[in-house]
Amino acid sequence: MSTTGQIIRCKAAVAWEAGKPLVMEEVEVAPPQKHEVRIKILFTSLCHTDVYFWEAKGQTPLFPRIFGHEAGGIVESVGEGVTDLAPGDHVLPIFTGECGDCPHCHSVESNMCDLLRINTERGGMIHDGESRFSIDGKPIYHFVGTSTFSEYTVIHSGQVAKINPDAPLDKVCIVSCGLSTGLGATLNVAKPKKGQSVAIFGLGAVGLAAAEGARIAGASRIIGVDLSSKRFDEAKKFGVTEFVNPKDHDKPVQEVIAEMTDGGVDRSVECTGSVQAMIQAFECVHDGWGVAVLVGVPSKDDAFKTHPMNFLNERTLKGTFFGNYKPKTDIPGVVEMYMNKELEIEKFITHTVPFSEINKAFDYMLKGEGIRCIITMGA
Repeated sequence: MSTTGQIIRCKAAVAWEAGKPLVMEEVEVAPPQKHEVRIKILFTSLCHTDVYFWEAKGQTPLFPRIFGHEAGGIVESVGEGVTDLAPGDHVLPIFTGECGDCPHCHSVESNMCDLLRINTERGGMIHDGESRFSIDGKPIYHFVGTSTFSEYTVIHSGQVAKINPDAPLDKVCIVSCGLSTGLGATLNVAKPKKGQSVAIFGLGAVGLAAAEGARIAGASRIIGVDLSSKRFDEAKKFGVTEFVNPKDHDKPVQEVIAEMTDGGVDRSVECTGSVQAMIQAFECVHDGWGVAVLVGVPSKDDAFKTHPMNFLNERTLKGTFFGNYKPKTDIPGVVEMYMNKELEIEKFITHTVPFSEINKAFDYMLKGEGIRCIITMGA
């Protein structure tokens, strides 16, 4: 392309300070360096993680910053040493990576790459620590190595999944974070057998994706647990068959579920980050074969407390990161599940806004409206 090796000037939604509306700015995007690619972002989406760090709740605040990590785009140019991607490739940027060389990447069991595992503190690129974004010569920081709230972005090639060019990017862009996290927690980690029962704790986007995984696996009962009863109607579209609101009961919810299921569910997936929900999700699975999977991220001072007999009675507790999917190896296969009509993506998408109105997406999420809002970059 004619822009190869050149600085590109484009629009980006910049967060200048915590909790303040993003501002549309013209930024300069430098060419990709060693092991990097520059991508034209066509569609992006807002994830709760963007909002959490925009509000500066979980880290040392780093501003000005370009957020965004759920997206789809086309490779514009590649840096030195990149051999598996080329200009024109359709890709999904991923907030975590796969270097291909570390013990985790060589393991069939792990997706927690030593080099490219999610890092929310880093504001520059791994190669040299510098940002590829600037305004008037001053750096604008990256976010989780992706920064997709920009018409062009630079990403380490290990964080870029090449996908089927026929896949609609305005749909499959949401595969790059929340959907895969929930879907994989069920399909890759909980692994319910056909006809088994599954409890899903938390019916936000990740929990609904976990429910979709249970539906695909052929679960006979999918029990949704949430403190908001208004979420149940939406959850039915994702295969949820029954609903429990802990506030409606005067006994622990794990006891309620055990009574509903003759001793407990076969599998449970926790998607809230509440340590209380984590304990409930573990204690509600059946003894002998029950498996509970933790997805939500707890507060740093939380402690998980349960009686050791719950383990001795042959219940299993597991944790998962990004649904146990390796970004480059496995995510193209999730896109193929959609292309083969196994995975339903459209029902996750409840709003669409033009890039110029990106702050509306934040409003929807802060009000708890909808599941995913697609942001159209060219609009």
